[in-house]
Amino acid sequence: MKRLLSRTGLLTGILLVQALPVWANAPEGAPDYSGVTGIYYTMIGAILAYGVYDTFFKKS
Repeated sequence: MKRLLSRTGLLTGILLVQALPVWANAPEGAPDYSGVTGIYYTMIGAILAYGVYDTFFKKS
């Protein structure tokens, strides 16, 4: 058990050391997702519009 905890701690330490340079180069502020948000809203709107058409206006 002691060996397992030792290896787990070592692996965690290695991962943290690898990740530190990435965090150092992180950009300031929040990223801009406005383009992706517009695509998501358009897709959701199209799916909801089809659901309304299928439920109320489609002739069986």
